[in-house]
Amino acid sequence: MSRLRLATRGSALARWQAEWVAAAIRAAAPEVDCELVVVSTEGDRRRDVPLEVIGGKGVFVKEIQAAVLDGRADVAVHSAKDLPAVGPDELVIAAVPEREDPRDVLVGLPLDEIPDGGEVATGSRRRAVQLTERRPDLRIVGLRGNIGTRLAKAEEHHAVVAAAAALRRLGLTDRIAETLDVDVMIPQVGQGCLAIECRTADAGTRRLLGDLDHGPSRRALEAERAFLAELGGDCDLPAGAHAVLRDGGVRLRALLAEGDGVRRVDLTGSDGPALGRQAAQLLREPGTGDDRDPA
Repeated sequence: MSRLRLATRGSALARWQAEWVAAAIRAAAPEVDCELVVVSTEGDRRRDVPLEVIGGKGVFVKEIQAAVLDGRADVAVHSAKDLPAVGPDELVIAAVPEREDPRDVLVGLPLDEIPDGGEVATGSRRRAVQLTERRPDLRIVGLRGNIGTRLAKAEEHHAVVAAAAALRRLGLTDRIAETLDVDVMIPQVGQGCLAIECRTADAGTRRLLGDLDHGPSRRALEAERAFLAELGGDCDLPAGAHAVLRDGGVRLRALLAEGDGVRRVDLTGSDGPALGRQAAQLLREPGTGDDRDPA
């Protein structure tokens, strides 16, 4: 193996992530040359259309996955939060590098400094329901686009919500007005994680990418993805989950917003995926979970 082609979206953040993966591969195997294959996805091309109209966040990954499946690339580099709950059998997540900060942030004003009736921009229902639970007076306005677009729009609103990981990776932490603790806002499943896919049958690439895998981050991601898969939805559900390893086990905090309000569970156990499935089952059952604070 002398060359690996890495499929990625073309945004500044996606390229940063792919270049980071390429550098990590070169460090592990200096003899391997890495080349980026930039793929334009439907989600990138149709930024004026709400994601739920064009198929959810999966529109950011399907064409990248297709490039690996049809042989135009060998590896796909994704933000794990964009991956649907279940992927093609022909592809495997071969590596989950160490996770960056999974939390959400506000750009503009901190939450407590936004005036009554203030305007916060986000295209995420998960973020919107948690913000208005804390501050029912807020006006939530829709917003789509890459991190550059979001930051540019911050001047038009009292605050814009973004992922801490994106700003950290791009060296833009000076724009963060407030980092929202997980007790305030449970993140999207997989937020802060990279997911590096290759063909399931490509044993050589799987072994090489295995050097980039970070065990605790993978365990946390597997618990969160099991939660999403059990819900039977994709990344557009008004749901979130955050798993951390603690005392040899896993702590999972999860949220689901439905017609009867925002519901949460806080569970610990030794089997992350089983914990994720249990959290989803509890949140789907009427009368379970806590309507305000983690259990």
